[in-house]
Amino acid sequence: MATAPLKYVSDREAVDVLSSLCQRIRLADPQRRAWEAADVQWWWRRARPSDELGQLVMADAGGESLGAVVLTDFGHHCQLDVFSTPGIAASDLTALWRLAAERARRWEGSPIEVVVDDHDRVAAAALTRDGYGPLEHGGVDAWMDASDRPKPHVLPEGFELHSRENRPVAPHHLEARNDSTVSERLGECSLYDAALDLFVTAPTGEVCSYGLFWADPVTMVGLVEPMRTEAPYEHQGIAGHVLAVGLGLLAARGCTRLKVSSDGELYARAGFKAGPSVWLTRRSART
Repeated sequence: MATAPLKYVSDREAVDVLSSLCQRIRLADPQRRAWEAADVQWWWRRARPSDELGQLVMADAGGESLGAVVLTDFGHHCQLDVFSTPGIAASDLTALWRLAAERARRWEGSPIEVVVDDHDRVAAAALTRDGYGPLEHGGVDAWMDASDRPKPHVLPEGFELHSRENRPVAPHHLEARNDSTVSERLGECSLYDAALDLFVTAPTGEVCSYGLFWADPVTMVGLVEPMRTEAPYEHQGIAGHVLAVGLGLLAARGCTRLKVSSDGELYARAGFKAGPSVWLTRRSART
């Protein structure tokens, strides 16, 4: 059993608690493969069935978070994460993985996916025993020093770059792939900045590309999440322009390291260097 106290937190409290925990983890180990506070806040962009269950947080005697079991329903799959600070006791970390397995067994929604570092053989072995198996494609983080960021090139004629700060038109361009609450929920996040919520309009006036950039003043990490260019406008340099401008804005806000959870061609061309992949496992629901 865990020796540190456990509690369930839900809704906005969970976002705040997990964001602070992610920041502690990043500050303790800048090189570690871990989610950023901005990732947790991006996940908050829409209501999810898993929100009703709350997130399980482990704290020390002073109330400082040591780790958490996080369940996030993305619709096509439900992601299960164990967050842990480097100084957590081995017995408490083992207890967190045990509690994670119990939460997964009780989940009756979409298939469970778990992201595990390749070197974490203990967790990988435990997941294998519990019926998980590797997926074909793992995850990857890619990094760049802010000083190495690319310079923006010129957009094609008739295309214009905007931010939600200087052009807060409704509906929000992210509604199409989320829902009508996305603007409100992003506004509830401490790291969301409308000036870093960029989009490009085509000569027709429609949004053809966008990118959301997150500056964390605690860790000085700038995250890119998400980016997209609509199919008719791909391969015209539009996404590269959005990315370069966004990275420049992150640097202007003091971010010294820039991150994206992808090794896609766009990011490689910009100068991001991918780290080692992680083991991504899946188990079908109700197995």
